[in-house]
Amino acid sequence: MGMTMTQKILAVHAGLSTVATGQLIKVKLDLVLGNDITTPVAINEFKKIGAMAVFDKKKIAIVPDHFTPNKDIKSAEQCKCTREFAREMEIENYFEIGQMGIEHALIPEKGLVVCGDLVIGADSHTCTYGALGAFSTGIGSTDMAAGMAAGEAWLKVPEAIKFELKGSLSPWVCGKDVILHIIGKIGVDGALYKSMEFVGEGISELSIDDRFTMANMVIEAGAKNGIFPVDEKTIEYVKSHSQKEFIIYKADEDAKYIKTIEIDLCSIRPTVAFPHLPENTRTIDEVGEVLIDQVVIGSCTNGRIEDLRMAAKVLKGQKVHQRIRAIIIPATQRIYLEAMQEGLLEIFIKAGCVVSTPTCGPCLGGHMGILAKGERAIATTNRNFVGRMGHPGSEVYLSSPAVAAASAITGKISSPEEVAIW
Repeated sequence: MGMTMTQKILAVHAGLSTVATGQLIKVKLDLVLGNDITTPVAINEFKKIGAMAVFDKKKIAIVPDHFTPNKDIKSAEQCKCTREFAREMEIENYFEIGQMGIEHALIPEKGLVVCGDLVIGADSHTCTYGALGAFSTGIGSTDMAAGMAAGEAWLKVPEAIKFELKGSLSPWVCGKDVILHIIGKIGVDGALYKSMEFVGEGISELSIDDRFTMANMVIEAGAKNGIFPVDEKTIEYVKSHSQKEFIIYKADEDAKYIKTIEIDLCSIRPTVAFPHLPENTRTIDEVGEVLIDQVVIGSCTNGRIEDLRMAAKVLKGQKVHQRIRAIIIPATQRIYLEAMQEGLLEIFIKAGCVVSTPTCGPCLGGHMGILAKGERAIATTNRNFVGRMGHPGSEVYLSSPAVAAASAITGKISSPEEVAIW
């Protein structure tokens, strides 16, 4: 029986010639990742098991990004704990203020993950790196502790769903719309502990940033991981960001999938997820009139340079509605600098937006944009659960940067096409 891309990566890292779905395997790790929320818990567990050193100083990355710059004393203490551990263990890939970024944008940018790698991270959106043809998945802080100590982890081989992408994207439609469309189609448990494997000629339509966005959100369908085939765009990205050697894995022709779902890219419209689940999707044509109070463009899902360019294209020469608070958050310092050099920050500020240092901040209701009772935000983030960005009585709508930017101008959820006419 043939194997999928995911199964091939898992087999190699388990030292096996083949693996089967449902099989419990012990794999060797190429990278273990943590942030300022999850790492302190992992440090406690690391000490409990009596570990004296990490398995490899180069294969651990810690990025304080959720509550940084520190929003209060508690977050400062968590970062201090993390910082001191990184220094004590001589961890090479520790990135804080000035060097940091939102972890899932920063790790690929720094070249720490490449095609064929196996990565675990104590953050659910670690699945982002499947965009580069790697296996990456989120784990708990206890597993992070064991991974830091031993360089190994136990995993169950997931079943796979094939998503065959066909056609081309319409104007103003991007990877965020595609993944919201898919989640709306299969539901938040539609890929529970499955591997979402994207294939087809439509892949060539997607930029690497589109693929990062899509892989980032497979967890919102319950998936263990998402993965894209390696093509010329992938290789160009990896070679321009990393010196690491990489391995390209391809699914066998007789690989087994529990189902195949065809996605016609041509038919996808700008899509919005309504409260309080990412599966509660509507096309922009079905939205109706939804007034909003706040716009957030950023996060590990849509804070990359293409996202900022898309938002700037909509906002250029326009003004944010007087009732709206519009917050732009570049995902890394490098992206921030690139946006500045391209004049994007000037566009945002002239339009009436505020630009923040890289942080997860508002996405998880941490800081930099908390919602009060009854307030609504449209955001390019990945989750819109009850109370996700603040008060349990607030609402979060998920969209692409183009829709979010258009909504900032009109004061209600709007299509970028509407703003072009407006």
